[in-house]
Amino acid sequence: MDRIKEQELREKEMLQMLKQIEQLKQEEVKQAEEKRKRAAVLMQEVEEANRRAIDIKDGRKLEEKQLEMKIVDYNKAKALREEETQAEIKRVKDEKEREVQRLRDLQEKAQDRQSEIDALRAKRAFEESERNAREKERKEQEHKQKVLKELEEARQ
Repeated sequence: MDRIKEQELREKEMLQMLKQIEQLKQEEVKQAEEKRKRAAVLMQEVEEANRRAIDIKDGRKLEEKQLEMKIVDYNKAKALREEETQAEIKRVKDEKEREVQRLRDLQEKAQDRQSEIDALRAKRAFEESERNAREKERKEQEHKQKVLKELEEARQ
């Protein structure tokens, strides 16, 4: 009987051990499943954090690109304004130069005209003085002739 009891006790212990082993296996499976779930949750969190980081990075790239475009647009507009300003300055300068040249031409024409008038007056004055001189000489000649004639007549 001791043997049977010993046998039963051993079988009972064996069953107890098998039960414990089964419990341990189930506990290990449960822990492995929980670990897998935690790993999956952690992986989701990491993926979400990566997506957010990528979104933030993409947002920054977009902002930088927009800022660069604004800078390019500003520089283009500035260059255009400077070009327009320089063109206006040149236009005004050219217009002033044309006006100055026009006034010079008018002044030169007026001077030429005045020179022509002065030359014509001088010519007329010279011709007048020549006529007067000839007239005076003619009168003097006539007077001389008259005096000579009178002297001739008086002698006779």
